[in-house]
Amino acid sequence: MLALVGMPGSGKSTVGRQIARKLGCPFVDSDQVIEQRLGCSIKEYFEQQGEAAFRDIESQALDDLTRQNLGVLATGGGAVLREGNRVLLHERATVCYLRVTPEEIFRRLRHDRQRPLLQVEDPQAKLRELFAQRDPLYQAVAHYVIETQRPHIQSMVTMVMSQLELAGLLPLAETPPYAS
Repeated sequence: MLALVGMPGSGKSTVGRQIARKLGCPFVDSDQVIEQRLGCSIKEYFEQQGEAAFRDIESQALDDLTRQNLGVLATGGGAVLREGNRVLLHERATVCYLRVTPEEIFRRLRHDRQRPLLQVEDPQAKLRELFAQRDPLYQAVAHYVIETQRPHIQSMVTMVMSQLELAGLLPLAETPPYAS
């Protein structure tokens, strides 16, 4: 199983879908699974029950999903906050951290109203705070760190796939013969 971790807006779901398509395997977004289980959006659940209750549900979902070894898993941005989640992700999956600066994330998400942790007066300051807190946790859980500042989605997919190939986790792509 390949698990993608990173800040909200780092491209985990979009890149994960593309990688799964290329590999011909299932793609699972843990946030979508959680919303199905909750019967409401994560934003609504956050507002009604609070972050701690949400993190309990998230931990249960990650445990279930990583036991199933489904293919490519995109995790929620805060999945690494709990040590138990970091341990199970690191032990049960190959983890790629899609690393993006807070400034780039703000550029991508500045109009997004669905992410509960960014519904604050100064979302850019909040992103810097979250990055300072989470970056060391993403680094600790990751087997591979992929710097993803401003590349196109296809470039990010290629970077992840290349890293997995170099690590021997995927067959190497055929190299074209040299022109004579």
